[in-house]
Amino acid sequence: MKTACEYEGFEQGPIRPPSEAASLLIRVSRNCPWNRCTFCPVYKGESFSLRPVADVIRDIDAVAKYAIPLHGVIEKNGRVTRSDIEAVQASVAGNEIYAFQAAVNWARGRMTSVFLQDANSLIVKPEDLIRVLEYMRSVFPWAYRITSYARSHTVARISDEHLARMAEAGLNRIHIGMESGSDAVLKMVKKGSTKAMHIKGGQKVKRAGMELSEYVMPGLGGRRWSRDHALETADALTQINPDFIRLRTLAIPGHTELFTDWKEGRFEKITDVEAAEEILLFLESLGDITSSLASDHILNLFQDVEGRFPEDREAMCGKIRAFLAMDPVEKMHYQVGRRLGLFHGIGGMKGSAHMKQVEATCRQYAITPQNVDEVITQLMTQFI
Repeated sequence: MKTACEYEGFEQGPIRPPSEAASLLIRVSRNCPWNRCTFCPVYKGESFSLRPVADVIRDIDAVAKYAIPLHGVIEKNGRVTRSDIEAVQASVAGNEIYAFQAAVNWARGRMTSVFLQDANSLIVKPEDLIRVLEYMRSVFPWAYRITSYARSHTVARISDEHLARMAEAGLNRIHIGMESGSDAVLKMVKKGSTKAMHIKGGQKVKRAGMELSEYVMPGLGGRRWSRDHALETADALTQINPDFIRLRTLAIPGHTELFTDWKEGRFEKITDVEAAEEILLFLESLGDITSSLASDHILNLFQDVEGRFPEDREAMCGKIRAFLAMDPVEKMHYQVGRRLGLFHGIGGMKGSAHMKQVEATCRQYAITPQNVDEVITQLMTQFI
């Protein structure tokens, strides 16, 4: 583990949620403290470590050197131009280029939010995290949202008092990878959490007054646990009532344990049609909640299945039912067009100028209703 005297400059980790694309990324810890999930390729082979608070504060100061003048430009002119960026760049020291680039990226996103990296920032000692949050808010008082990934297991062990103090210090949204509410599925993929733990962690976040995003992974139960996955996940989320439910369809990269399980027959991957049926059952089974559903990822078959419960439930379910009612060739065309990025959703398929391209692709690669899922699996690995 590095110490403060070994500070090597501004750091950023490898990932953040899609909804945090415009956020400033501040690295509080490195990699993932659990790192055993069989479906996740991100941190394999990497060691977890906590960054010293002094190093995190130096990162904040390094970005602030360039972010503050850029924010001044935004306040004055409503945006930053190339010439504005070049004017600030003139003062960049050689060892601060990454901090400058982070400030520029943040300025292009209007400088409204900060995301704490990496996979589970709340594992940091509460007093240390509160210190970082308070310092960040003092340096960037205009940032209205500070967010982080967290594991349910970690949140469940933090006192309500500490969570409330984190919220008071500025941490106002938590992203939790629930993936599933089924204990059978969670055990199978070595998630390190249980349904009860997910519920407890999620309820604690809500009780602290923070927004909560819970991620669900359609297909994670495979064919064996598909129904249990849908029903138990819906039940867990009904008990939590998170602000956001975000869908992330399962894809299986080649360097994961789940890939080996799949290839050796221990895991049976469901088809797109089966995944649609699973998602429909999941949506129909969610209880009396007020969550917003987001499908903001290229891996998702239905990126337009979004809305708020309860008022948009039927519209969301209707889009999936429309897909399931298609004939096999129509389904194939939609699957291929969606995964090529040509269709955003069911509504974008009819009368689309891209249909000829989809049909040509199917002919070129000999895609049929019988082999379309095999081809889709290969396409999806490109986006992991």
